[in-house]
Amino acid sequence: MTFVDEVKNAVTPRAALLVIGVLGLQLLFIASYVGALHKPKPTDVAFGVVAPQQMSQQLVAQLDGLPGGPLDPRTVSSEAEAREQIMNREIDGALIVSPQGRTDTLLVASGGGTVLSSALERLLTQVEGEQERTVRTVDVAPASADDFDGLSSFYLVVGWCVGGYLCASILAISAGTKPANRQRAVIRTSVMALYAIAGGIGGAAIIGPVLGALPGSFWGLAGLGALVVFSVGMTTLALEALTGIVGIGLAVLIIVVAGNPSAGGAFPLPMLPDFWRAIGPALPPGAGTWVARSIAYFRGNAVTGPLLVLSAWAVAGTALTLLLSMRRRDGRDDKGVEAPSPSGGSTAV
Repeated sequence: MTFVDEVKNAVTPRAALLVIGVLGLQLLFIASYVGALHKPKPTDVAFGVVAPQQMSQQLVAQLDGLPGGPLDPRTVSSEAEAREQIMNREIDGALIVSPQGRTDTLLVASGGGTVLSSALERLLTQVEGEQERTVRTVDVAPASADDFDGLSSFYLVVGWCVGGYLCASILAISAGTKPANRQRAVIRTSVMALYAIAGGIGGAAIIGPVLGALPGSFWGLAGLGALVVFSVGMTTLALEALTGIVGIGLAVLIIVVAGNPSAGGAFPLPMLPDFWRAIGPALPPGAGTWVARSIAYFRGNAVTGPLLVLSAWAVAGTALTLLLSMRRRDGRDDKGVEAPSPSGGSTAV
């Protein structure tokens, strides 16, 4: 047997295609993470301005015209309103101009990401200095002292996502690469739901009572975790049912390659490039990170949209998994022949 024949036997065409696919994922991983995170800078940050009427519009125009467009300023009626909008996550910070003195107040929320609040402080200090004014910073929603750079919520959600697609991958390949019948799909969905509940409660217990890294409702975080795990798991099962083992790679592409760098974890969304800022809120890691921070630091505000995103992934994944399983019924293929299992017997659950 020639060397070429040995290579053909050692590396089948299917294996070669899978290796090429893995290489593509590897390069996309590098491009996505480096592209999103190599040069963070604030862009169009929602920012409030509270100032006397005669100077309010002028100040908004000045901030709007800063080089690079770091701020998206708008007039806010009062400091109380500015604080409320920050807690509702409508704006990321606000400048309260003192009509008498020369010291103004900058409101930030490090719970939404300490990198962004620090960037706002540096920017406004420079702007105020050019006007021969000073600024003092007030943190309206401070990150926990045990939550370095506000990253705990992001890593919590990443852990839930990893658990979701790993569990689904094991379920998908344990008895063949496609669900052979409706019964198997229902059982896998039920197992995924139970696993999601356990993962949600476990993650919330570690991040809260055990490590004290995040404040906020324990059961709120546990419920979020269950939804994140289930949505990612069912999306993985659906993709696997649709494309076979390639579906696991597609799940990694969506959740890890596209989802993690765009989640607003390491750097909040206003500091990411436009592409990642656009896709982040529509993917499970981004939606989950937003809700986790809202539960921990913003009184659970502004979570309806992200929860609907997670629910949509969960419903779509479940529906597609069950619909595709109907192609085979009662363990028989489309011709009515008993489908063999990988071990040579009848199909197993």
